[in-house]
Amino acid sequence: MAAIFVLFLAASSAPSPLYVIYQRQWQFTAWVLTLVFALYVVGLLGSLLVVGALSDHLGRRPVLAAAIGLEMVALTLFLTAGNVVVLAAARVLQGIATGAATTTLSATLVDLEPPHARGRAGTVTSVSPLTGLTLGALGSGVLVEFGPAPTRLVYALLFGGMVLAAVAVALLPETSPRRPGAVASLRPRVAMPAHLRADILPVVPAMIAGWALAGMYLSLGPSVAAKLLGLHSHLVGGVVVTLLTGTGALAVFLLRSRSASSLLTPSSALLGLGTLVSLAGIAEDLTWLAAVGTVVAGLALGASVLATFGTFARVAEPHERSAVFALANVIAYLGNSVPAVLGGIAVTTLGLRTAAESYALAIAMIAFSVLVLRLNRVRARRRDVMAPCG
Repeated sequence: MAAIFVLFLAASSAPSPLYVIYQRQWQFTAWVLTLVFALYVVGLLGSLLVVGALSDHLGRRPVLAAAIGLEMVALTLFLTAGNVVVLAAARVLQGIATGAATTTLSATLVDLEPPHARGRAGTVTSVSPLTGLTLGALGSGVLVEFGPAPTRLVYALLFGGMVLAAVAVALLPETSPRRPGAVASLRPRVAMPAHLRADILPVVPAMIAGWALAGMYLSLGPSVAAKLLGLHSHLVGGVVVTLLTGTGALAVFLLRSRSASSLLTPSSALLGLGTLVSLAGIAEDLTWLAAVGTVVAGLALGASVLATFGTFARVAEPHERSAVFALANVIAYLGNSVPAVLGGIAVTTLGLRTAAESYALAIAMIAFSVLVLRLNRVRARRRDVMAPCG
């Protein structure tokens, strides 16, 4: 199940190194590029809102099977795309499939967690998306630079992977019994259970900052590397994403034994710092400095994902797991998509350099706001403890 999780996210990031090629072939502007990127998230969010809790009622296998089938349709469109309209349609369908798959896979992993290894599901749920984003972007970049049919081969390989995923799901024992209310669960809604608010609200700004940074790298990263830093190899587009998400996946693995609450504050501080260092590298045209900042931000992103998704995995009850992970993904992907679209519009109106710098500054401010909120919360607790003594 973790491998299928990685596969879906690899498919979602595979187009990133290809956007520059599509843009050159079909002559569309930067805001259209980020709009295509965001359409994926629109489909994903719609899927989360409509079918996010469906596997809690129908079972995990039927929803996973449908998601895999839809992903195969999307990959077929990518294979045959000859213009930006078909590309956009493929991204929407891919978003719908990924939204249905990620919440169901997250819930399935928690279902499968052995009693003697509590917390393993949270670790796997945190590391799988970053690993998938890394493998998809880097693998696509390698195939574009060195393989034949640069806009076709990667999708053919992913299609073959989805065939294997379908076989695995067919052999998977059902982990969640059927419950009534499937039709009612399709009503679009986002709700945070009242008993979970105290745990979830503090992690929201960290989620937004981390995934907004990931959105920037996935949508504008290859363009920044090519046009501002003078790195024109197609492989560089995949490397740029890998420096962020690959480092993040490594951080999740290394920090997997740490509690989620202990990681939230330091990860936010490092995320803001790494983003500012990358910004300095872009401003001074220093590739090495931008790379160092990206690695620092990647470590922070991994720790942040572990802190945030680990919190969701820890607090969700069995009957609400799919719905709670749907909420987590809605928060993450809103942070991932809305800033990316605004960034694309800013590129068209302000230019790539100004837009990238403004984007990075906004992310750093959100990340540092987590520190302020945490400090205020600690001070309030101290006052509450000391008040009776006064």
